[in-house]
Amino acid sequence: MLTKSLSLPLAGLILSALLTGCVTTGLPERKEIDLDKAVKTHVQLGFRYLQTGENRDIARHHFNKALELGKRNPDAHHGLAMLYQADGELEVAEEHFRKALRYGDGFSMAHTNYGAFLYGAGRYREALKQFEIAAKDLTYQRRSYALTNYGRAAVRLGMMDEAEKAFIRALALNESLPQPLLELATMKYDSGAYAQAKQYLDRYNDKHRQVPQSLWLGIRIEKIFGNRDKERSYALALRNLYPYSAEALEYKKMMANDG
Repeated sequence: MLTKSLSLPLAGLILSALLTGCVTTGLPERKEIDLDKAVKTHVQLGFRYLQTGENRDIARHHFNKALELGKRNPDAHHGLAMLYQADGELEVAEEHFRKALRYGDGFSMAHTNYGAFLYGAGRYREALKQFEIAAKDLTYQRRSYALTNYGRAAVRLGMMDEAEKAFIRALALNESLPQPLLELATMKYDSGAYAQAKQYLDRYNDKHRQVPQSLWLGIRIEKIFGNRDKERSYALALRNLYPYSAEALEYKKMMANDG
């Protein structure tokens, strides 16, 4: 297990065309290079259409063309996995995720996105393993997100110490990441460490948009400290911005009980 720890971001999904490998054919060297370039071009175009959401059918066309030229191309399988996930074809998506990992050596982006796929399906222990693999890759540019997602999966599994370590490590790599700050604030509040909870929430509030979770947490923290003005400010924002959220309902229940 990791000795450290949210699409968004369970986390949202992270899209990237990490182009790898060359295709070996019996053709002369120049044709071999051209074939490799064609595969990469189709993959790039596939991700472009997938990212912009312009036309999934065109994205599918390009990924499939890439696989016609190189059936073991991990990037094309990765692209199709994400495309079919977006389409709701989850069994097909998982098949392509597995192929991307089978054919891609050290494909941390695919591990991260497959982990997000598994997390979304409630398969938290499997997701944890995928995030762990990605987080151990010291060359992975989005390692802080893998650590964040590892922490989120660990929370779901009740592994709170592991989760806290992962969130802290994520913040060491990117101190302004919103999800670890909010997760740590919540964890500290739940454990009764209210001063630390407020510190993490204040750091979140300095740079990030308020969400129902942050506003509801703010209400409860300021109530503990007896700061009525700040508590009312959080409550007003929660009622106005997110009147139908679960957190707004919890606030109404709290007010009813207090009354």
